[in-house]
Amino acid sequence: PPAMLRDEDTEADFQRFLRRVDDVTNLLQGLKSPDSAVQEKAIAETEKRLREQGASREEEEEEESRTTVNRTLINTSVRAFPSEIKAGLNGFLAALEKDAKERAQRRRRNEQLANALKEQGNEAFRAGDFALAIQRYSEGLQKLRDKQELYTNRAQAYLKLHEYEKAISDCEWALKCNKKCLKAYFLMGKAHLALQHFTESRQCYEKMLQIDPQKENLFKECVNEARLQEKRLREEQRAERELQAGSVAALSIQELLHSISSPGHHIPYYTGAIRLLAGALNSCTGQTFFRTNNGFSILRNEAVRGAFCAGSKSPAEVELCVSLLLLWQAACAGNEENQRLLLAQPEVGAQLPELLSRGTAQIQRETLALISLYSEHEGGRRLLGRQDLSRWLQILMAFVKCTDARADSAMNILSDLAGEERFQTQCRATLSTGVLPLFTQLLVCARQVQQAALARAVAVLGSLCADVGLRAQLAQSRECWQACLELLDGCPDASPGYQQCVFAVLGLMMNLLLESNGTIQDFAVPISGRCLALLSHQDGRIVTRATGVLSRVLPASPSAVEEVVKGGVVKKMLKFLKAGGQLTSSYAIKTLAICTKSSTRAQEELLKGDKRFQVLLRLLQSGDELTVGNAAFCLSQCLLLPGAASSLLGSSVVQLLLRQAGGDALRSSVQHNSAIALGRLCVAEPRHIHQLRKLNGLAILNSSMKYVHSS
Repeated sequence: PPAMLRDEDTEADFQRFLRRVDDVTNLLQGLKSPDSAVQEKAIAETEKRLREQGASREEEEEEESRTTVNRTLINTSVRAFPSEIKAGLNGFLAALEKDAKERAQRRRRNEQLANALKEQGNEAFRAGDFALAIQRYSEGLQKLRDKQELYTNRAQAYLKLHEYEKAISDCEWALKCNKKCLKAYFLMGKAHLALQHFTESRQCYEKMLQIDPQKENLFKECVNEARLQEKRLREEQRAERELQAGSVAALSIQELLHSISSPGHHIPYYTGAIRLLAGALNSCTGQTFFRTNNGFSILRNEAVRGAFCAGSKSPAEVELCVSLLLLWQAACAGNEENQRLLLAQPEVGAQLPELLSRGTAQIQRETLALISLYSEHEGGRRLLGRQDLSRWLQILMAFVKCTDARADSAMNILSDLAGEERFQTQCRATLSTGVLPLFTQLLVCARQVQQAALARAVAVLGSLCADVGLRAQLAQSRECWQACLELLDGCPDASPGYQQCVFAVLGLMMNLLLESNGTIQDFAVPISGRCLALLSHQDGRIVTRATGVLSRVLPASPSAVEEVVKGGVVKKMLKFLKAGGQLTSSYAIKTLAICTKSSTRAQEELLKGDKRFQVLLRLLQSGDELTVGNAAFCLSQCLLLPGAASSLLGSSVVQLLLRQAGGDALRSSVQHNSAIALGRLCVAEPRHIHQLRKLNGLAILNSSMKYVHSS
């Protein structure tokens, strides 16, 4: 490949070039300066440059022609006249302009060539020909040596060839071109890490975060990788010292691994050796010995691999499989490097879902225990996320049918994974075909399954609704809504476990109602009917969630509003507003706002049940703006009724509405609702204008009237 621009002479030449550019720029700025002293200094410097330029050209022409040419020399002892300076200056500037144009043209040509070579290098990199990629990037740098991308791309290729020092050098050059180049710091950190320069690696990653705080997640991953590698190195150095000191545990682990790797034995022989080995891995050093002696290559033994991967296992193969799972638990407990190496074995990742779905109860228990070692911490969940998890939601949810500890273990894993974006993404593929039929079946048979586990499974689906794609699929499913309603039907006089399921289903319904579709409109009436019935439940948590579901489902259907108003929802909501907590109150006032918007009966019942609007006036003083906005909306709707505005004479209503309409509220919707209520109040009962005048609020009233007319 072409010579690299890396030696001291080349760097010095590069720096001289940059200094010359800076000098010419400063000179031009000085000549244009309004400060006469600065301009005088720049003229003197220009004269000096002209003399040097003239002398240089004479030498060049003499060298080329070897002939004597008569010239007019500059008399350095006599200062040039202004006209001469001007003429020389114009010539100098013209020469500078011509030179700049030529340089720009050359740079454009070179940039085109460099870009073409960069693309050729990228193609070679994608094809895995890293040596050719390096050659192309180097050729590009000969055309344009200050192109940052060529340095970072070449550094990336050097990393692939394990030439870490060269990668670091290229990253340093990239940073000379652009001191805020994130890719350069990232690749340099990787190169330092490969050389076990842990401090330097972390410093590179910290620089990344300083340049772009949005890269915090990448920073955490990189720093965590450096931490794990440093920890692994310390562990292996300690294990090596113990081995050199004649550690009995190390020798025992080596002998057992040798026994397991030797072919030709019966399955019970391997099972016994694996059990003994699992017992020997009772310390971090033991785990390290296992790793450094190729313990994770145990599946290379055909008999062991065959028993582990067999679809239908004999009793002996079941015992061996259980022993393997216990061994891996011992090797991976609290050891992230071992966890990484285990899942790097292709057979392990492929067999885990098979063992969960088709294994014996004992195999399932130990498989769940092994997976739990990963799911309970962030690094382990990241490792699991690299596997194919598309079937895991369905497989793990099926454990709800189990009556032993497997159900809890499976739900723990699901709860851990539910917040992982990669898990959510993979679940979309099988949700409608695999998960939904199972889920609806579990809801319908809620009395026949482990109800605590079912409640947790429902809660997991509720958490997965954070993914918009999953939520949309669930909200469109008629079977899902029907199953939820059937479960709610069985709530009266149900067991505590069943009530947990009801609570979880209401939470799921609230999440699904963030969507708006035809299915929800079709089910709005039965959903609101079930929730209205639950408002009398003795469990306050269920009442709160039932109110929340009402507040979200009623906007989908005027018929649903009409039915719940007939069923006495206004009286129930007023009761909650008088005695309920903050969350219940926020749902209740929103429900009243929806009902009073389209139902005169709801307005009349609110006026009758809330004498002088004491409840609404109290809500107008709430610290929660959404509650204030909904209370103002309810009040504005009720002020359409005869006598409603008069009942508020002598109250603080004008002051409260004026404060919100005048700008105290941050949300524009709250200001609008308060303005509409204020305008309707004064139109319906002009005597409120006297109080408004005392509070200097007439200007706000005038501006409020446009909202009244538009409403």
